[in-house]
Amino acid sequence: VQLVESGGGLVRTGGSLRLSCAASGFIYDDYSVAWFRQAPGKEYEFVAGISPNGDSTSYANSVKGRFTISRDDAENSVYLQMNSLKPEDTAVYRCAAEYFGRGGDNFGGYDYFGQGTQVTISS
Repeated sequence: VQLVESGGGLVRTGGSLRLSCAASGFIYDDYSVAWFRQAPGKEYEFVAGISPNGDSTSYANSVKGRFTISRDDAENSVYLQMNSLKPEDTAVYRCAAEYFGRGGDNFGGYDYFGQGTQVTISS
């Protein structure tokens, strides 16, 4: 079982990035998937989540209107499109999967986690 994130990098304020979370070793479409992020010296923060069938999404207030989570189960992947990036979005972003979860904000409730990808926004 594996989740692998990609797409992180260094961009300027106002720029965009698209993160990907690729799954292997389990039936991805049975799982809700969420993105969490951790800035240096801070706790994990929920960013966005999506239900197993993709019909329900949720977002942290800090990213609403700027980030969009989506999934393509045929590709075993979940994406996080991040627009209008700000320096405070700088963090390590990790995806997480929960069996038939709701894509909520409880980090400890997830079953599998990726290693993370670094996102750095310069001012």
